[in-house]
Amino acid sequence: MRFARLATMAALSLAWAGSAALAAEHEIKIKNTNGKGKFMVFEPEFLKVAPGDTVKFVIVDKSHNAEAITEVWPEGVEPLKGEMNQDAEFVAEKPGIYGIKCRPHYTMGMVALIVAGEPTNTNKDQLDAFKAPGGAKKRWDELLKQLNP
Repeated sequence: MRFARLATMAALSLAWAGSAALAAEHEIKIKNTNGKGKFMVFEPEFLKVAPGDTVKFVIVDKSHNAEAITEVWPEGVEPLKGEMNQDAEFVAEKPGIYGIKCRPHYTMGMVALIVAGEPTNTNKDQLDAFKAPGGAKKRWDELLKQLNP
């Protein structure tokens, strides 16, 4: 009985370690311009990841941050709250849609959209109900087109 319990615990530990080892790391740069006429950008601004993957936001130009658009963020996942001029990261713990903004440039359209797994049965209702403010609306609508190309 004890051996069976130890074997089960060992198997679970290996499975967990194996899944953690499979998790990927993605990088999004935070920039003033993409060099092609677009200003205040996350690059890339649309990203598909697997649940469990890490997304890192790297400051290229100062006066930016990366933080969650809490209206479009899976329930139960700690919202990203990056500090100004500092790199930030989060783990896409659950399948779903993760909205990202740069707080000072949000209304100028500095947004990103990350999709973890298949979003159809997760927080798609949040996405459908969300209305991006000001200048973010145009870019947000462009990002939504990439959900269902």
